[in-house]
Parts: sequence; C-alpha cells; structure tokens
Amino acid sequence: MIYGNKEGIRDSMLAQLETLYDLDLSAEVFAPAELLDVLAAFTCAINREISIYVSRSGAILDITIGGLNSVELKDMHLRRNTRRLSMVRCIHTHPGGNPQLSDVDISSLRSMHFDAMAAVGAKDGKATGIQAAFLGEIIGGVNKVYLTDIVPVKKIPQRAWMDAIERADSEVMIGASQSTQEEKERAYLVGLDSEKSLEELARLADTAGAIVVGTMLQKKTKPDTATYIGSGKADELSLDCQAKEADVVIFDDELSGVQTRNLEDILRGVKVLDRTTLILDIFAQRAQSREGRLQVELAQMAYQLPRLMGHGISMSRLGGGIGTRGPGETRLEMDRRRIRRRMSDLRHEIKELEEQRSLRRARREKNRVPVVALVGYTNAGKSTLLNKLSDANVLAEDKLFATLDPVVRSVKLPNGGEFLLVDTVGFISKLPHTLVDAFRSTLEEALLADILLIVSDGASDEMLRQHDVVLEVLQSLGAGDKPRIDVINKVDLLETLPQWPGAVPISAKTGEGMDQLLAEIKKNLLGVQRPLRVNIPYAQGALVSMLHGNGSVIAEEYTDTGIQIDAMADDELYGRLASKLGDQALCWLE
Repeated sequence: MIYGNKEGIRDSMLAQLETLYDLDLSAEVFAPAELLDVLAAFTCAINREISIYVSRSGAILDITIGGLNSVELKDMHLRRNTRRLSMVRCIHTHPGGNPQLSDVDISSLRSMHFDAMAAVGAKDGKATGIQAAFLGEIIGGVNKVYLTDIVPVKKIPQRAWMDAIERADSEVMIGASQSTQEEKERAYLVGLDSEKSLEELARLADTAGAIVVGTMLQKKTKPDTATYIGSGKADELSLDCQAKEADVVIFDDELSGVQTRNLEDILRGVKVLDRTTLILDIFAQRAQSREGRLQVELAQMAYQLPRLMGHGISMSRLGGGIGTRGPGETRLEMDRRRIRRRMSDLRHEIKELEEQRSLRRARREKNRVPVVALVGYTNAGKSTLLNKLSDANVLAEDKLFATLDPVVRSVKLPNGGEFLLVDTVGFISKLPHTLVDAFRSTLEEALLADILLIVSDGASDEMLRQHDVVLEVLQSLGAGDKPRIDVINKVDLLETLPQWPGAVPISAKTGEGMDQLLAEIKKNLLGVQRPLRVNIPYAQGALVSMLHGNGSVIAEEYTDTGIQIDAMADDELYGRLASKLGDQALCWLE
C-alpha cells in the first residue's frame, strides 16, 4: 500500500513503487545505492517527495508520497517506550537535487525518535547525494543531533552509519532510564493451571519489563477452543482490562491463531500474547551472541508461522512492546514463503556456527579435559555458582533467564587436576518446543558433558516440581541417563535443610559447601580422568608425545633417570603406559 498524496499518479507507477515492499535489505546496510537511485527516479517522475521506513532488520515497512511537512508521519515505534529509539529509520527524497536535511527533517527525527533521518537529493532522474542525522544524549531536555557530511550514494559508509544507530540507541536509552514504572506496559495475566503458575508468569512479565495490574485464574480442565477461558469470562476480562487500563493480556499457555483473533476482537484493542511469545521476547532481549540472536529469530518464526492468519494487534507493524522484539520482529509480517526462506537461511547459519563449536569441542576432547555442565530451573543460581567456582564475571541477577548464551570456564580441583564448567540456559515449565529445537545446538553442551550438575533452588517451595521439570527436559534432549550430581543451592536462606539423600547442599552466594561439591565432582570424574604420575626413561621418549596427545599434562620435570610427568589420564591411557613401562613406573595420585 502506498500512502500520502497519490493524486494524479498513474496506477501503474504506484504498482511499480509498491514492489519496493518486496525488497529484503541486509541488516548490515544503511541504504543500498540501487534503492536510492530508484527512489530518485520516481521522485523526478512525479516531482514529489517519497519517504520510506526501514526497520533494523532491513524490512521496508512504509512508503509515503509527500513532504514531511505536509504528510502526517506514522508512529512506527517497534518499541513501546517512546523515549527510546523507534527501531525504524526514515529515508526520504528532496526534489530539486539538494540532499541537505531541513529543520523540519531534524524536528521529525527528534519527535519520532527515528533510528536515523536521511535525505536524498533527486535531480534529472538520479540521486545527487545523501545526508543522515542521528540522535544523541539528552542535553537540556532535548536530544542532541549528529549530522553527517553529504556523500554520494555509492560511497555511503554503510557499516559506520549502522554503528551510529547502535551508538544512538545506547545514548537515548540513558535518557529512558529515568522513566517511571507507569511508562512500562501494563499486563493482565490469565491462566487455567494454578496460582503458582500465574506467579511464575508474573515473574516472566516482570523480566520482560511489564507491570502486572491484574490476574484471572479460570479453573477449567482444558482450554476453550475459541477463547481459551470461555466467552463469558472473556467478556468479564474485557471489562476488567478496561478498568485497569491494561495494555496487554498474557495467557499462561500457548494460544492458537483462532483463539488469539477471537480474544483480540473481544478485548477491543488490547494486545493478546501467550506464555511462549513472552518467553521468546525475553530471549530476544537477552541474546548477546550472534548464534543466540539467530536462534531466537528462528524460534520466533517457527512459532509464528502457523499462526500468521490469527494475529491482529500483536502482529501489527505499529504495536511494538513485549512480543514484538528481537531480530525476527518485523519478519513476522512476511508471507509464508519468505518466512520459510528466511528460516532456511537461519538454519544454515546456525549449522555453520555449530560446526565451529564442534571443532572447539573436539580440541577439548583431544586435550582430555573433563566437562561438567550446570543445568537447572531458571534462576536457581547457576551463574552465581559458576562465578564462585571459577572467579568468572558472568552476569548473575535475580531475573528469569539471566543467562542465555553458554559460558565455559576452567575450574581447578583440589590436589591437582581441572575441569571445564559450562553454564547453560535455565529450564522452565511449559518450555516452548520451538525454543528447545532452535537452541538444540547450544544445549548439546549439556548433552556431551561428562557430568551434569543439576542445581535446584532450595529456597523455593516448588523445588521438587522444578527438579522434575529439569529431568523431563533433559530426557527430551536425550541426556536423561547422564551421570549427575544434585545440588541444593541457597541454603543460606534456609533454617533447616531439606531431606534429599545424596544431594549436596551449598550456597553459591556465601561459598558454603564448595569444598564438599568439588570433592563430589572429583569423585565422579575418577571414571573420566584423574591425576597420574609417570616416570618415562629418556630411551622411551616417544611415550611423552603419547601422554601429551592423550592426556592433560600438569607438570613435567627432567631427572637423572628420565622425565617425571604429572598428568590427567583415564584408565585406558594408564593401561597403555603400564604395558610399555611396567606398573612400577607409574601411579595414581590422590
């Protein structure tokens, strides 16, 4: 659809202009020269300004004919908080050939909080140049504006201008940090399960940045196929949302496309989300690595693809807020063919990154360093435990899914030896299958570990249920039979320890129980590798290479009779050395 002043323009030309919506721009490119030349040619043909809105991910969201001073700008914020950047850049043409940004352009940049404002001069059917502007920090209540030089369209510093958007985003967020709670999205929670499940949903909503203003628990054996809670309850919910000024209603289970559409009709303009979309949104906020962002986008698309026909407000380009963030936010408006093509590309990129991780894992296996993986319910304290054992500086906060990307650190064992400790994403009830599938390559760190440390929150009265959820997820991943150590964390908050035979009680915060935990890890690793001392005569020096290639050398000392080596080795390597040297030449170290 082409917007603005279309009077007197042939339908065939409008149809040609509308084909620009089909372009799929690279997220690394600010504005391709070919696109700007096309806009300039159209501008000269109709002698009117043309503006386009481009999202962070490269989708063209809007095409409007007419000057910015004469056409009402659409609020295209893809983030609900209007004090932050909109995640959309506006690129428009200037008939007459002058690409210099006007005062109106700068005013629009400030008022709409665009990622960037750019003007392209158009004359004789060609682009004469381009100038861009970006917002900066707030000074005296007004955002500072950074102007670029005018450059030819074929010499745009694409990467530098995209970096300028990232810089602007961080600086504008500084001003947004003073926002009050009332500027957050107001969420109303609805469930069929239990109060405990709604409490967890409330924590998820808080993690996503919303304020919970109301809850409804409707006891039903199974969801209503049309409205999840039944039409009568849906009407009651609509009135309560209106009274509490709710912006979004979040349901505690997955909704079908039909349920979403029906609920949006009944709730009259309130955005409708489900638990899965909420979790995907949190992951979109917290993904830091390239692989993490790709996996989130793939999970978003896999979940939304069968639901495209059912979404209204929550699929709107203008909606913004929870459920619309992440690399895949505007991609969800593409047709099924384009989404499937993008999903195929994502799987290919993730596979390449997975192969790189496999190479790193192969090097670790060659060095024979044991791997211990931290798994557990979200917010059980895994990252805090990683920091305590390895002196790492991993983010650990009282939020669900504080850790998303896997972190690997080396930990020294008492009396020699070491192992690699891997922190993984936390599990949760009703973990979306699309998320498990998308993050399968990351979760393989747990699959391929020698030992699993299952960390449970001892301060939670839901500890046993959460532990069962973790076991169910591990079973679905094929890791249910892995050797494991159960760890009860946060014992510093308990008056009495829970009765759990074999579990190791610790406090990752205070360090209580760390020695016992390391001793338990060391005992369990004995079947994998343990410290060995061997004396190799100089005449049999080839065995040194074998030890280096198949074990992990800790210390090496040259003596009068040969080379004394302390190393981590398994039973197989011990047997091979003993057959060459005799049992008297080597021994296990305690």
